Amino acid sequence: MNVLAIESSCDETAAAVVVDGRTVRSSVVASQVELHAGHGGIVPELASRQHLRAIAPVVQQALADAGCTLDDIDAVTGTRGPGLAGSLLVGYNAAKAIAFGRELPFLGAHHLEGHIYANWLVEGPEPRFPALALVVSGGHTDLVFMREYGAYERLGGTRDDAAGEAFDKAGRLLGLPFPGGPHVAKAADDGGPSSLKLPRAWMHGTFDFSFSGLKTAVLHTVQAAKYDVPSIAWEFQEAVVDVLAGKTSRLARELGAAEVLIGGGVAANRRLREELQRRCPVPVRIPPAKYCTDNAAMIGAAASYRLALGQRSTLDEDIFTTNDWASV
Repeated sequence: MNVLAIESSCDETAAAVVVDGRTVRSSVVASQVELHAGHGGIVPELASRQHLRAIAPVVQQALADAGCTLDDIDAVTGTRGPGLAGSLLVGYNAAKAIAFGRELPFLGAHHLEGHIYANWLVEGPEPRFPALALVVSGGHTDLVFMREYGAYERLGGTRDDAAGEAFDKAGRLLGLPFPGGPHVAKAADDGGPSSLKLPRAWMHGTFDFSFSGLKTAVLHTVQAAKYDVPSIAWEFQEAVVDVLAGKTSRLARELGAAEVLIGGGVAANRRLREELQRRCPVPVRIPPAKYCTDNAAMIGAAASYRLALGQRSTLDEDIFTTNDWASV
């Protein structure tokens, strides 16, 4: 099954052609990083306008890179949510229009399920169930238990800032370019242990997360001017990774998970990958970095398995913007 997938939930316009949920024939991503960098964060209206400009060329390039035309496509999928409303509408309606015009099966995909299914784009055997998924990105930080295909239970999540959002805000406080995540990680490489100790919000008794207090601690540390940027970046990254890896490994042990799956932009962080692999009692599956950040290949993978089961979406279904696992 050749699936044309479109993703536009935030600030990346992406399209891909995915075969049987595992083989990526093409994956095209048009980034808006430069557009939003001067604002220090994503401006929703600018994002949606740029999606309008990029959507047709990106889809055309994905088909060309795959060496196919719409005649070769068996089904179409588009990200239905969660995300920014204006951004979602562009890609989702483009996908519906293609499906309608070509009379092809259509499926509205869940963005966070896509991040989990990035793990199906790794070579080798498919992930084993039951699996514990850590979805950690700019807008979301969730621990989700996956018993089998399509069966999810959200067991924990952030109560305020997502981990990626915390990285971006910390980067801004440290005077680093947007997006903050990669730049904080790079600055941390030049740092190391010091007398600085930033707080970890363990939220004992839950598998929830909170990073707002850590962000405030970074602000106060910067204002005190006692430590250089690499030292603060190193300790900040260690604080985030410590809590993420600690809670994930403990929950995997308690649940008897067969594997741990990670996804989302922060899953590209080297220290997080290292600590998850070191602490988890079961194998940790790690997607390639290019499939951690928003892309359409992961959407195509997630949709392929649902399409193969005969699931379809009606063309009158609307987008949704909230983090609702009940919508998966």
